[in-house]
Amino acid sequence: MTALVLGLVTASAKTSLDIVDTARHTAMDLLTLDPSASFTHGTELPADQIRALAPRDERQQTLRTRALEVIEAMLKDRWMVAGAGATSVPVPYLVILLFWLTMTFTAFGLLAPRNATVLAVLLVCAVSVSSAIFLVLEMDGPFDGMLKVSPGPLHYAHAHLNQ
Repeated sequence: MTALVLGLVTASAKTSLDIVDTARHTAMDLLTLDPSASFTHGTELPADQIRALAPRDERQQTLRTRALEVIEAMLKDRWMVAGAGATSVPVPYLVILLFWLTMTFTAFGLLAPRNATVLAVLLVCAVSVSSAIFLVLEMDGPFDGMLKVSPGPLHYAHAHLNQ
């Protein structure tokens, strides 16, 4: 039961981390949109302004179509990243899970015979469960901690706009 619960919580936190990781793709799309939109004025074009463009030739029509695709994908990714800012693991759920695990290990420790094998198994199990909880908490905070999504691609894209 513990493995199932921890697996579900880990999957939820991993999904949250993956959503935030789309920032890399957004940065690439932003850099793609910037040269594509070079036949107009400005670098940040809302979708309505791109739709209002009147391309003069096939190349500009292709660029307009690609810019629309990119801006729509960026808008979608932006809302996904903004929605992923909150934690995906509710604190009350985590408190109940920790209480449940503490009671389980306490019961095993009190009822099991006292010998080296039982103590070693309890230690390995406790380390495994605590590592899983640590991993869940690390993936749930995508911009801080040991496991984090790098903001580097967005900084690079921002620095290279209009170049």
